[in-house]
Amino acid sequence: MDLRKLKTILELFENSNVAELEISEGEDRVRLSRASATGAAPQAAVVSASSLPPASAGASVAPPATDARDAAEAGENPELEGGTAVNSPMVGTFYRAASPDRPPFVSEGKRVEKGDTLCIIEAMKLMNELPSPVSGVVRRVLAGNGEPVGFGDPLFVIE
Repeated sequence: MDLRKLKTILELFENSNVAELEISEGEDRVRLSRASATGAAPQAAVVSASSLPPASAGASVAPPATDARDAAEAGENPELEGGTAVNSPMVGTFYRAASPDRPPFVSEGKRVEKGDTLCIIEAMKLMNELPSPVSGVVRRVLAGNGEPVGFGDPLFVIE
């Protein structure tokens, strides 16, 4: 799907009262959902059918966890116990700082207050600041700078 078309769809969605929108064009699918009453950021996901793994007939087996994010999603990450996992509200690129020459918003061991910016997630050329949902100490940063992140991927652990 053309980036200009996606940008137009996003602008139309933002200026409307529609709560949720899903558009399919060939193998591409776009799903937009408004923020909930809790103040979570709007969600946007672009899925290409060619990037999806083929479904096996009747089988439903999860692949083994291969990194910290997969392990955390599967509930296998001991670092998450006793802390609050802060997950990505959207698909995009994770950035620890506002620009390459600036220090990271947070680092492991740093105290944060509810609402403090933890990172930026770039989605469709829009820079989205991710606020901390809780006050506490950052125990783990689970994503690397410049890495792609998916919806629901754990990014931080805050105690």
